[in-house]
Amino acid sequence: MSFQAYLDNIETKTGLTPRQFIDLAREKGFDETTKATPIVQWLADDYGLGRGHAMALVHVITKGPQISDKHVDSGSTHSDPSNTLWLDGKATNPNP
Repeated sequence: MSFQAYLDNIETKTGLTPRQFIDLAREKGFDETTKATPIVQWLADDYGLGRGHAMALVHVITKGPQISDKHVDSGSTHSDPSNTLWLDGKATNPNP
């Protein structure tokens, strides 16, 4: 599953876009210096997300939408079409 597919699945499950999760995380005091554990726990407790999906959100909460170029058009199951993740909802993604 691509990184973007993880984020899209989270939106399907929760009804919240990655950008909305970033905003909620900031309201809780999470930022780029926050370790993964408290974010993962919050996402599990409040939204029922498993570790893999939570870690995708940890990345965008702490590092933003950029991912490594090694994941772009790699031909693997984890390949993404761009090194920038779309955070504003799957319905508006220009690279579906």
